Amino acid sequence: MPTGLREIESRCAALLAAPAGDAAHDLGHVRRVVANARRLARQEGARREIVIPAAWLHDCVTVPKDSPRRAQASRLAAAEAVRRLRAWGYDERLLPRIAHAIEAHSFSARLAPRTREARVVQDADRLDALGAVGLARCLMLGGALGRPLYLDADPFCRRRRPDDRLACVDHFFTKLLGLEKTMRTSGGRREARRRTELLRRFLAELRRELK
Repeated sequence: MPTGLREIESRCAALLAAPAGDAAHDLGHVRRVVANARRLARQEGARREIVIPAAWLHDCVTVPKDSPRRAQASRLAAAEAVRRLRAWGYDERLLPRIAHAIEAHSFSARLAPRTREARVVQDADRLDALGAVGLARCLMLGGALGRPLYLDADPFCRRRRPDDRLACVDHFFTKLLGLEKTMRTSGGRREARRRTELLRRFLAELRRELK
């Protein structure tokens, strides 16, 4: 008999409990993505038996943000997730759809989600890059990579092309402020709008203080 969803969640939590990768992609991040995915799955009528394992295992293989292999991370994670779920006795018929949801969640991979479940997982992950948590994760990761908060000469990229390898604030302009437009679900769009407004308020306050 295939292993049930509740047992799979317990196994995923145990697997991911040991620190791996950067602090912005820890177990806390995974739990938040799972919570987002549960909520969006209810709103969108997506299948929980696909969405939940995909959300738990979407970062089960981590590749550093500054690695040239970063765009391959979601494919590697999908393959590892299938291997794990098969070994744990999860329903074999669901594995291709879980793999696709994991592959398509990544911003770097630039793959279009083909299923409702993949759209939910993609939005659930992107929501964690926005709002108060997303702001904190951006600064944590930038600090870990040795990047300054902003470039003195042009903090808000008014006279240059933004490059998030140079400063944390650049990441707002290369990715974060544009995520709202990439959301695939109605619930994801509503929440992204609210969280993006917080990022804009942060930038406005930073501009005021730097004056």
